[in-house]
Amino acid sequence: MKKHLTRALFASTFLVGAGSAFAGDASVPTVPNGISGVVTSTAGPEAGVWVVAETLDLSTRFMKVVVTDDQGRYVLPELPKANYKIFVRGYGLVDSTPVESGIGKKLNLTATIAPTKKAAAEYYPPNYWLSLMRMPAENEFPGTGPKGNGIAPYIKTQQQYIGEFRICITCHSLGSKITRDTPIPTVEGWLQRIQKTRPEGDPVLAGYHNYGSRRMLNQVTQMGISRTLTILADWTKRVQDGDLPAQTPPRPSGVERNIVLTEWDWGGIPGEMGRFMHDITMTDRRNPVLLPETKIYGAGVFTGTLGWLDPKTNEQNEVRIPGYQEAHDTDAFPHTPMIDQKGRVWNGGGKLDPLTKLEDGTLATQPAYCADPSNKYAKLFPIPMGTGGREQKTWGTGPSDRTGTIIMYDPADKKVYQHLICFQTHHLNFAHNSDDTLYFSGDSKVIGWVDTKTYDATKRDTQKSTGWCPMVLDTSGDGKITQDRTTWNEQGGQVSGGEDGGAAKAGTAKMDPGKDTRIQGFMYGIETDPSSTAVWLAKYTPTTPSGIVRFDRGANPPETCMNELYEPPMQANGKYPALGARGITVDSKGVAWVSFSTGQMGKFDRSKCKVTKGPTATGQQCPEGWKFFDAPGPKLADGSIGTADFHYVVWADLYDTSGLGKDTIILPGSNSDSLLAFNQQTEKFSIMRVPYPAAFYTRNVEGRIDDPKAGWKGRGLWSSFSHIPVWHQEGGDEGLGPTLVKFQVRPDPLAF
Repeated sequence: MKKHLTRALFASTFLVGAGSAFAGDASVPTVPNGISGVVTSTAGPEAGVWVVAETLDLSTRFMKVVVTDDQGRYVLPELPKANYKIFVRGYGLVDSTPVESGIGKKLNLTATIAPTKKAAAEYYPPNYWLSLMRMPAENEFPGTGPKGNGIAPYIKTQQQYIGEFRICITCHSLGSKITRDTPIPTVEGWLQRIQKTRPEGDPVLAGYHNYGSRRMLNQVTQMGISRTLTILADWTKRVQDGDLPAQTPPRPSGVERNIVLTEWDWGGIPGEMGRFMHDITMTDRRNPVLLPETKIYGAGVFTGTLGWLDPKTNEQNEVRIPGYQEAHDTDAFPHTPMIDQKGRVWNGGGKLDPLTKLEDGTLATQPAYCADPSNKYAKLFPIPMGTGGREQKTWGTGPSDRTGTIIMYDPADKKVYQHLICFQTHHLNFAHNSDDTLYFSGDSKVIGWVDTKTYDATKRDTQKSTGWCPMVLDTSGDGKITQDRTTWNEQGGQVSGGEDGGAAKAGTAKMDPGKDTRIQGFMYGIETDPSSTAVWLAKYTPTTPSGIVRFDRGANPPETCMNELYEPPMQANGKYPALGARGITVDSKGVAWVSFSTGQMGKFDRSKCKVTKGPTATGQQCPEGWKFFDAPGPKLADGSIGTADFHYVVWADLYDTSGLGKDTIILPGSNSDSLLAFNQQTEKFSIMRVPYPAAFYTRNVEGRIDDPKAGWKGRGLWSSFSHIPVWHQEGGDEGLGPTLVKFQVRPDPLAF
């Protein structure tokens, strides 16, 4: 597979003879600010293959990718003036030799048919390669430990093992070239690999590498290190020996051929690329026409920065967040930016050590009101230091007595405002209400928020603008939550230590059906309901079965706070249809959509539920509300649960920013180089593949309408390559990336 073009290579590899300008087929338009032509091979016109244009002439590396039509014709539209390298990539091909071209030209391209099936498979998405992996058989559970079958005894079923194994894909794709081509495909080789994730001397993320290797080592150790590494070694050894995926990915067809990808490298100081950009934002999600042509912002995790790119000028840089770069601790990081109606960028913040000195010279000490009974939220459920968030410390080595933060960057005055609060923060979303309430996930015990209207009116007073409620179910069935916390059933039969989920286990507390019941678990994805005051969260742990939580704070919180829990229904054979609920979104009708780490999407319609409260409302009370969909692509080799894909989050396109229709559900194929667009009427997915750079691993997607009158040119979806190890992206070992991607859907493959 070809590498990215470094500046030296770019300057020296123009091969005029590999393609030629031509007077033109009249059926192919001449594009003044683009390039057009026909792709053929020895087999004739090549339909459904990608044409890639790439340049290093601008402020940052710029790429445009389109798909050929059924006659092999292509149009690369809206190219900035520059010299471009053009090449063809497609399933059944190997990359063609790059050809030089400027804009306004027609250019025939010659595709190269792959000489072998193995050469062709090099370009397959990661899920096709992961499909070769073999999980332990059902009869090997429960695990019998290191003196038995090597599987941890706490893992009781094959499904639970698969749910734990999928945690490996929360940092990077599995099946990409760099993961399947491990140099030493043995147990010992894999142990060396996860203990050292990056060569010494990396200039950007040297302080982070210890985190990555520690987390991987912790996970495989919890599952049973010898057996887990044996599975990985068997997989990579078979790949090395020539095993190939049983299925061939389909070439784009139908609307998939209308996709235009525009890509930029970003994520750091120019000349110092390679930062891990977790996820992005570019508009107020509640009104995507409000802030046209705003800069694109991303969370620079582990560098304590907020990265940005201006798509109009192709410039990119970053904003430093005080306190985080000094923390030198992988528990402390900005996470998940979200833009409000004023264009301000809000972030959740990882836990800061109380010894961290902030910009104003003060220490990061938790506010006193978090446990002060004069505060109504603390009176119901105090949050003393060390009781919130991820107590298992699976993400870091520091103490658990940390305080959560809210970070806000205001581009108007170019200042960062940072606030210490009571609850932990992770993902966040604005409510569709007059208070412009910003809700947060990330705490294992409470759901917290800040009313930003009050925040502004009180000149950023977080005590007056923040609140929280514990996650308590109305299992007594009286329509309210008892305000005496000493009477609650504790744990709800479930406890969980954090996002990694390895320490999750079933509780043993006996439930009194006449009392309300408190639940715990790591709340990951979060979305507000555009049709009501409800907030939905994905309860990621325990990963088996996981679940979703519906929260409504009511008119007078915390007295009026209500929670409901819904899990994937257990089937008659004791199995679940999906595991690891990670992301959640809500469409305009109030229907919730859930992304699962087992490569599936769930639809949950609460209006179909017969039971929402009472003694049985502990998660399994509404099987009739669920429907599940497998993502496109292969399953694992043994046909176990789900598919070989992985879905970090999911997003409802409420306002047709994509051009695919309102309420299209966008499911990131984090392990399939794609965004998957789900049409609710046909219940079919369209695959919006990112073929270059390979290993498109994304953590979120948003849409924006810059000009509602400009048709397809005025709207688009945005996403980003988000491997924690940035070098897993194709060409990342050359210091390029990560890459930002804009998706647009034009009316046909020749539109410009």
